[in-house]
Amino acid sequence: MVTTKLTRLTALCAAAAFTLAACGGGGDPLDAGGGEKSADGTITVGSANFSENVLLAEIFAQALEAKGLEVEKKLNIGSREVYIPALEDGSIDLLPEYTGNLLLHFEPKATETESDEVYTALGDALPDDLSALDMSEAVDEDALVVRAETAEKYNLKSIEDLKPIAEKLVVGGSSEFRERKAGLKGLEEVYGLKFKEYKTLDVAGPLTVQALKGGDVDVSQLFTTQSAIPDNNFVILEDPKHIHIAQNIVPLIRESKASDEVKAVLNEISAKLDTEKVTALVRRIDVDKENADTVAKDFLTESGLI
Repeated sequence: MVTTKLTRLTALCAAAAFTLAACGGGGDPLDAGGGEKSADGTITVGSANFSENVLLAEIFAQALEAKGLEVEKKLNIGSREVYIPALEDGSIDLLPEYTGNLLLHFEPKATETESDEVYTALGDALPDDLSALDMSEAVDEDALVVRAETAEKYNLKSIEDLKPIAEKLVVGGSSEFRERKAGLKGLEEVYGLKFKEYKTLDVAGPLTVQALKGGDVDVSQLFTTQSAIPDNNFVILEDPKHIHIAQNIVPLIRESKASDEVKAVLNEISAKLDTEKVTALVRRIDVDKENADTVAKDFLTESGLI
């Protein structure tokens, strides 16, 4: 039994390492840059540490480079709790964000849930030196998911249905998921759920998918653009109390680097993105194991952006 568990863990870690390599490599990108401020005349593009965000950062960076702008990349930084301070201190200048969770980062008591309302509230909540440019139609929302057999066994259709049986179930996710309103905190405070155990995994990555698929956890959070949901027949639970709010993709940039030319490039990208396109692009990375820079270039070329 011990050997089996170790073998499984080794396989999962190898899968995670492969995904990280496909997204641009490991290590701490802020350490690599010394944590120094972005140079004048250079736009430093950062990203969170999951494939979709790395892809979007590559799209931003390549589009700006195609206009002759000097670009540096610091990808796979980590969670919002890490990269927002880097944005505020000037270590990075630009990254892809999601309107709802970004709003809750700066205004935890925000009550807006719909796209336009969230975007407007976000503009008011951001510090003066940060700006959210045009939001895209593309939405990648947090989704609480279970295996199909779990949903069938307990007749689960919404998060509320978990309450009578949560104490029997193991929930898993990233360390950030454990602390956020859109994660375990909201499940406990808003829905009154108390689970049997919490297992710390990755950010909706291969560890999370395999743990859910293999039964190591019963409930977890994925992103709605992930092909892992339909590919594994996972069931998304409805969220009647709205702990998961609108999550439109939006460029977040330091005002000092938001020239008219830069804004025009990024807003044009937002105009070309929709949920279906993003889902298909992410699938090429997560399933087909293509490199994010290649997928980004294909999108920009096919969209007439470079």
